Amino acid sequence: MSSFMSSVDQRTNIVGQNRLELLMFRLQGSQPYGINVFKVREVIQCPDLSELPGANPNVRGIAHLRGVPVTVIDLSQATGGKRIEDLSHAFILVTEYNRNTQGFLVGGVDRIVNVNWEQILPPPHGAGKSHYLTAVTEVDKKLVQIIDVEKVFSEISPVDETVSESVKEKAKGLEVQNLTVLVADDSAVARNQVKRALSTVGIHVETVNDGRMALDWLKAKANELGGDITQAVPLMISDIEMPEMDGYTLTAEVKKDDQLKNIHIILHSSLSGVFNEAMVRKVGADQFIAKFHPDELVSAVQKWMNAD
Repeated sequence: MSSFMSSVDQRTNIVGQNRLELLMFRLQGSQPYGINVFKVREVIQCPDLSELPGANPNVRGIAHLRGVPVTVIDLSQATGGKRIEDLSHAFILVTEYNRNTQGFLVGGVDRIVNVNWEQILPPPHGAGKSHYLTAVTEVDKKLVQIIDVEKVFSEISPVDETVSESVKEKAKGLEVQNLTVLVADDSAVARNQVKRALSTVGIHVETVNDGRMALDWLKAKANELGGDITQAVPLMISDIEMPEMDGYTLTAEVKKDDQLKNIHIILHSSLSGVFNEAMVRKVGADQFIAKFHPDELVSAVQKWMNAD
């Protein structure tokens, strides 16, 4: 237990400094890709896979890991590339996203690198809307692409975005006139999920693509209103993993600004576990919610918009 908590401390210290660890991998050829180590539970050489009749074509089968069945997604094929054929040399990244455990089939795994979120940049302009990137960075003079896994999930196994009638009924008493909730997330899929959920109960939402944009937006609003903005923007919902500035650093920056510090902050991420619970306390966020459960999110928004 002491070594585990030491690991928690080390990783929260990295995240608190606007840094992250990327596990670099390949799909086809030499192009490097990256995934946040926080999301990876283990990396294994691809075992024999059991077929899953009727599954999405990008699902290669089921891996049995210590008796637990895990769905395996061909990440190359799911993002528009070629199917990974040689499974004898392939690997599976066993990950935890959106309250589920799944495996991503990849062509090869390289190494872990430590980078600053400021080095993680949005995809280049002109990439269009159909790409699968949330960000890019450079390692050893090579462009590393970071895949929008939430987009992959939404296409393979769409989540239920319906807000229940009971939650809608409770939200009727919420005074939302002239109030705005700011949503920061680098995934267009995730931004739209949150916006649709909150719109069903009449809440006005503004969206931005990363933590730096969110902080700039809030500061501009404070200058416009001439002080504390919580009467207009009582709540921000922020992803954790974002280019240029992560959600933890964004939260810390907001909480140390006299004009912004009273805004309630929900960290809303596909990351989960004890690391996030530790960081929520460390940076001063009000709540952590694992993506994506519309009833839980809308109920939390109602709670914090009603709070003093």
